Formats: sequence, C-alpha cells, structure tokens
Amino acid sequence: MKALCYNSVKDLRVENVPDPEIISPKDMIVRVTLSSVCGSDLHIINGFIPTVKAGDVLGHEFMGEVVETGRDVRKFVKGDRVVVASVIACGECHYCNEQSFSLCDNTNPNAYIPEKLYGDTMAGIFGYTHAFGGYAGSHAQYIRVPFADNGAFKVPEGLQDDSVIFCSDAFPTGYMAADMANIKPGSVVAVWGAGGVGQMAMQSAWLMGAERVIAIDREQYRLGVAKEKSKAETLNFTEVEILEALKDLTGGRGPDCCIDAVGMEASGSGFGYAYDKAKQWARIENDRPLVLRDAIMACRKGGTVSIVGVYSGFVDKIPMGAAMNKALNFRMGQMHGPKYIPKLLEHVQNGEVDPSFLVTHKMGLDQGQQGYDMFTKKEDNCMRVVFDPQKTMQPA
Repeated sequence: MKALCYNSVKDLRVENVPDPEIISPKDMIVRVTLSSVCGSDLHIINGFIPTVKAGDVLGHEFMGEVVETGRDVRKFVKGDRVVVASVIACGECHYCNEQSFSLCDNTNPNAYIPEKLYGDTMAGIFGYTHAFGGYAGSHAQYIRVPFADNGAFKVPEGLQDDSVIFCSDAFPTGYMAADMANIKPGSVVAVWGAGGVGQMAMQSAWLMGAERVIAIDREQYRLGVAKEKSKAETLNFTEVEILEALKDLTGGRGPDCCIDAVGMEASGSGFGYAYDKAKQWARIENDRPLVLRDAIMACRKGGTVSIVGVYSGFVDKIPMGAAMNKALNFRMGQMHGPKYIPKLLEHVQNGEVDPSFLVTHKMGLDQGQQGYDMFTKKEDNCMRVVFDPQKTMQPA
C-alpha cells in the first residue's frame, strides 16, 4: 500500500510499505477514508520530537471503514464506518479503568523510552514516534487498530465524514482542555491558540457554561474563524500586550480559566521569544513555553491553567512564584479519547457542534509534503489539511 512517511526533518515522501496485518485477536484493519494533519505532527517533522525514524508512517487523527477484524473483536464487523481515538488504550489496566486512557500501562511496547525521559510510561499513539510505541500512522491507505473495541467508535448514520474526522483527536483534545479548566456557569475562559484544538476548546467551553470566551493568536484569519464559528472575543498578540488586554477585558481580575492549546513551538516577540528560540535551537531547552508563562501570569487568583499543547521535555523561566502565590490549579495531559468520543459524536449528531469548518484543504497522499508545508506556513487561510488516501492512488 501507499503511505506518507517521514524521511528527515521537513522531508516527507510517499512510499510503498507493507499492508497491515492482524497481529493480536483484538486488532482490526481499517481502510482510511480521511486522515488529518494535526499541529502536534509539526513537532515531529520540525525535528523537536526524538525517536522518529526514516520510513515511519505519520498521522494519528483518522476515520475509515473496517475491512478485517481479529477473532476477539466484538463491537465491529466488516463494512462498519468508524472514527478512531489517536491514543491507544487497552481498556483493562488501572489507568484505563479510571478513564485516564492516555496513561495506559499496556499499549506502549517501548515503555523504556518514556520511562527514561519522564520517569514513567504513557500509552501508545498512532504515528507518533517510537517513544510512543512506534505504531504506524494513519497517513496511509490502511491501518492496524490495536484494542479496537476500546479505541474505535461507530459513526452514527447520516453524519458526514468532514463532521466526524476531528472526533478522533482535535475535538476530544479541546473538550478535555475545557473539562480540565474547571469551567462553571459565568466563567471567563481565555484560549491561547486558534487552530483546530483551540477552536474545539472554545466551542467546548460554551457547552460547559462559559459566559465569555477569548481567543488569542497572531493569525488574523484564525481569529476571524474564532469570532465567526466559535463566538469568541479575539486578541492578536502582535497588536496588543496580552496581559494588559486580558486585565482590561476582565475588569482587572484576569480570566477564570486559561487554556494552552499551543505548546512547545509557541510564537512571540521580544527577549523571551528570542531566548527560548535560541536555547531550543542549541538543544539546551526542549520547548518554547511562552504561552505557559503568559497563562500563569494572566490567570486570576485561584483560577485554573489547563494545558493540552504538547510539551516534550524541559523548559525554564516558568514563573512558579506567581503560580504558587496566586494559588493556581494546573491540569494537563494527552487526551483521554475513549472517555470523550461517544459524547462528542452525540454533540455532532445533535447539531450542537459541527467541526467540519476546520476542513479547509483536502488532498491525496501524493500532495502530502505540499499539505504539510501549507499547514506549517499557514498559507491560503489553512485551518486543517485532510488527506483522502484513496483519492488519487490505488493500492500497490
């Protein structure tokens, strides 16, 4: 089959790779109908996530059609249309039993790598380097889905693929960000990052009773989408000083909830940005935590900082004095997809949220490099590039 593979930094290639096969009786094989480019994929191709190898198939946000099931798969049969969580969870360990699926003990065969980096293991993730299991990703014509009964979900009749694809990752990540943010009726929520996850966090904040939602970004077209589709007030950090603007908008108090939907490659200006970028380039700091610093300083006393933007390692100059003395609450993590996806499909089915507006560009795998370049450079008002692996290629 054909798949979009990592070759080196910013170099992706369509290659012939072996067709996936059933390895465990809990596996199933899915013919991929849509696979999205996620912002966290950019961290891989930009060289900031270690343990990626030439030939690895990228992609972790996808949906498709079941073509084969292992003998222990109970929920699906050939022909079912499914959306699959990007995080792979066994459904049986301690963490899965408490619905902390991204912390699963049993789905990362390379557990020794994150144990060295983070002191413990995490769940496997499709197409997200060998530190997270080395699983083949979804930018391919077919994919093996381990523990299928736990991580895949039937798509309700009548829903369009473009409305469902983001229930795989962007919507549950944004929803979890809002869920962790301790939003109550009347809350003021500030969201850094107006990409796919940020937009879904904004819309989820409304579902949870927020009174006001404020979007922060530098791309005017993304802020326009936040205003039109996610009903947010908007701030462009290239035009205003964000901490002052947030104080002004909240009567000097600060937002009740601050969501970091950006993570390790945050953009900015001034000394802090130059400092982080230089240290990251020299490999003496993993991540650029500009947004995290701002969220801590902006959040009102006793408020909550929710972090779903990906961080890979070590950061410095975090204002822990402010965090401690303001009695801030911190919640963070990779998203617990199987916990949220059934509920999110209901929201889509009921017409409460329609994520299809994020699909601005649809391509075949042979346009993979073009799609990633467009998404990276935010060209042509690109919100998300979505690949249809069946569009221009036939199986090898």
